[in-house]
Formats: sequence, C-alpha cells, structure tokens
Amino acid sequence: FPAPAGTLDPAALDEALTDLPGPLLVAATAGTTDAGLIDPLPEIADRCRAHGARLHIDAAYGGGLLFSTRHRAALAGLEAADTVTLDLHKLGWQPIAAGLLTVRDAHDLTVLHQRADYLNAADDTEAGLPDLLGRSLRTTRRADILKIAVTLRTLGRDGLAALVDQVCAPAREFARLVDTHPAFELHDRPTISTVLFRPADATDDTVAAVRRRLLTDGHAVLGRARLDGRLWLKATLLNPRTRPEDLASLLELGEANAPR
Repeated sequence: FPAPAGTLDPAALDEALTDLPGPLLVAATAGTTDAGLIDPLPEIADRCRAHGARLHIDAAYGGGLLFSTRHRAALAGLEAADTVTLDLHKLGWQPIAAGLLTVRDAHDLTVLHQRADYLNAADDTEAGLPDLLGRSLRTTRRADILKIAVTLRTLGRDGLAALVDQVCAPAREFARLVDTHPAFELHDRPTISTVLFRPADATDDTVAAVRRRLLTDGHAVLGRARLDGRLWLKATLLNPRTRPEDLASLLELGEANAPR
C-alpha cells in the first residue's frame, strides 16, 4: 500500500487489515531500497495492535541509525515490532552476508531446534561436537557474526554512532549541492544517506545513459530508482571518509556526462 511519497499508507493498511482474514503479518520498512525512506512505524504499529497482526520491520538499511543519538529518533516505533531484520553490511560496515534477525519472543526461534541426523545427531551433541543447526539456519557458512561482535567490542556504540553520523552528514550536504545547482534536480532531502537526483529537464533515457556512462568510464557507481513516475540517479553514501570535494566532483562528472 505505497503512498505517492513511497512509504506505507497507514489508512490503506487499516482498511486491508479490516478486510483480510487472519492470521495477519505486516512487513514495514525502515530504509527503503530506492530512497532510504522510513515507513510511519508508530502508526503502523498502532494498526497492527488494533487488528492483532504481527509486525515485522525490515531495518536492513536504516537499523544502524539506532547507534546514533542524533538519528535514533527516526526509528521511533521499531520497539513495537515482533521481529526486526538488520543488514550490517550497510550502516555497520560488515561483510555482505552479516545479517541479523531479532525477535521479541524467543519462541519464534524454535525452528532452530529442528534436528537432522547428518547435521546435529543427538548423541554427537551430547558428546560435545558442534551443533551447527542449533547455532544458525545457515549451518556451514562462515561465521560473520564473529566479525560483528569484534566490531561492536572494538568501536562500541559511540564509535559506530560516529560512523553513522559521518555518512548522514555528507548526504545532506550533497543534497544541498544538488538543490542549488542549476543543472540538476533533487528529489527530496535524504532520510538516511541516499540522495536521488537527475539532470534538470532530462528524459529518463538520458538519466539512464548518464549512469551507464559514469559506470563504464570508471568514474562513479550510481544506483537508479524510479519514483514519482521518473527515473533518478541514486547516490547512497556509506563511506565515512567521504570528503566535500568528493561530492563536488561527483556533480561535476554528472554535469560533464549529461547531453547538452
């Protein structure tokens, strides 16, 4: 039930929950793929509570804002979720496979108690052999959780908060540069660290061509997103070492590669 702004519409959700038979599960998003938008989580949680629906929040992108006292308020309502997913290769600077599922009720993890004789035979477990299935659904995959633990132990909340702040601030600065540049159009101010922009008065084909040219020439890797019926260039800033001159250079490259 997306609204024109790209987030879940609580009124439409309420109508759907009224009409649908149970059991009901609502999946909200804290950091959309296209624009990094955050659904109105408190209102969605209220609707779920009223209709007895479970609430899952996909905080793969935006969950890292919790580290920052400056940005944590954007995730108000997250605490009402039954389950939350986090993808710490984004605002956590971890390997790409380092994801987390958090649950309010430990009973939701009973699936991990399943037994398969070739993986975790009872007598092997009793003998002290590693019980891989009891540790992770991914069993023999590498232990990326160890890297998360080391990062948290080394940097702590304050260290990670500083990194989050260091990527959100340049995103806002980049949005300001785009907004004041006559050759570009800004979609909106960033919610997290994603900025959507496009050459002014350009067609979608031109936007796509600029993106491909920057990529194939080795100048910049930009994403793409379609919102409001138009194609946008997408800059998702995740490098805490991004400098103001990097942002200015990106705009210069975009302008130089746009057809005149």
